Amino acid sequence: MASDKSTPPLTAQSLNPKVLKCEYAVRGEIVSLAQNLQQDLQANPGSHPFEEILYCNIGNPQSLGQQPITFFREVLALCDHPAILDKSKTHGLFSADSIARARQILDQIPGRATGAYSHSQGVKGLRDTIAAGIAARDGFPADPNDIFLTDGASPALLIVFMFQYQVHMMMQLLIRSENDGIFCPIPQYPLYSASIALHGGTLVPYYLDEGTGWGLEISELKKQLEAARQKGITVRALVVINPGNPTGQVLAEENQREIVEFCKKEGLVLLADEVYQENIYVPEKQFHSFKKVSRSMGYGDRDLPLVSFQSVSKGYYGECGKRGGYMEVTGFSPEIREQIYKLASVNLCSNISGQILASLVMSPPKVGDESYESYFAEKDGILQSLARRAKTLEDGLNKLEGVTCNKAEGAMYLFPRIRLPNKAIKEAESLKKAPDAYYAARLLNATGIVLVPGSGFGQVPGTWHFRCTILPQEEKIPAVVSRLTEFHQKFMDEFRD
Repeated sequence: MASDKSTPPLTAQSLNPKVLKCEYAVRGEIVSLAQNLQQDLQANPGSHPFEEILYCNIGNPQSLGQQPITFFREVLALCDHPAILDKSKTHGLFSADSIARARQILDQIPGRATGAYSHSQGVKGLRDTIAAGIAARDGFPADPNDIFLTDGASPALLIVFMFQYQVHMMMQLLIRSENDGIFCPIPQYPLYSASIALHGGTLVPYYLDEGTGWGLEISELKKQLEAARQKGITVRALVVINPGNPTGQVLAEENQREIVEFCKKEGLVLLADEVYQENIYVPEKQFHSFKKVSRSMGYGDRDLPLVSFQSVSKGYYGECGKRGGYMEVTGFSPEIREQIYKLASVNLCSNISGQILASLVMSPPKVGDESYESYFAEKDGILQSLARRAKTLEDGLNKLEGVTCNKAEGAMYLFPRIRLPNKAIKEAESLKKAPDAYYAARLLNATGIVLVPGSGFGQVPGTWHFRCTILPQEEKIPAVVSRLTEFHQKFMDEFRD
């Protein structure tokens, strides 16, 4: 019998429903609109009331003009083209320590070639370097066999989400059904909700307290855990983002100790998103890894299942396109470790350039190295500029009618609350849009500023927010503030009750 060729072989209705459920607001509808506007500006200059699109939606520093760290790029260049290491002119173009580091790294890579596959966990010598860097940071030993080098933090997260953490099981999915839950902060980075949706699990929310600067309250965790269990949901893990995304808070060490104790008592795996650990902007706060905190409490390698994520995309380096990162996996049985390794092996290995960068981030130039002064100046300059940008945006937002914005203690974002007039909310609802998404779309069309609606991150019902990065070049921040201020006043006047 002939097939019906009029029926398409694939339709939206026939796709995996988990894929349809998955959303990622950071590159969602507003960004698509912005890209269309940018194309229109290029094709028809002067066709809009602004000359350029100001992307404040995503943590992508180099796309907005941040320059890469010279030492890192010198080492990468030499590793990618080792033939120039043997030429005398190289010594006039590259620092002596970058040449030495490149030689050291190449000796560790199979075939001395960045185009080769490596061990599935990553090049052993690079993992040695990262482990040494972790030990120096935390003051506690780190085992290179606990390090899995990945193409950024996102793939590492996907690996971890696939596993059930029980000694007696060789391999069982952590998320087996919608009855398996993952604790996530609200607001949260949409990668978490997207990953949980793709695996068919349930996101169990715990709400950060905006009134206390986006504090993480243990009483809230207890309340939400009990509510989930009453619904028949088995909560397997707790995600903590520190410094916060999108909220920008930095956890106090005492609060971290409470979180560790909570996970230990309730039998939860602690998933520590620590990719912004270099981005701290206030003198009264500093970063402490959850591994350091748990070790200082006396918990050893087998006492608490803990996975820590780091990425070369953030920090002062901002190497998003290189797709480098690692996860440190501690507190798991050999059987579970074997399954995590097996899954890593499916992808063969992460890219070598990203692996090299991850090692450089954890072992930058030291005092006495030829590159140290220039490296430190570049690092310090970027972080100080980010701190100034954060303060300027924070002050500007807090001057807007109906807007309150907590201090940006760390990370790359502000997440202000906006109290919209009832008329604006009703207008958005009539268009079947979330009110903050409606506001963001109107802002984009009027000013060219790209923000992400808070509804894409989750928020307390009945409240509205947006996420704004601090990454536009410092000289453009005043323009962001002035455009936003002018638009906001007109918007509020238009919909005033």
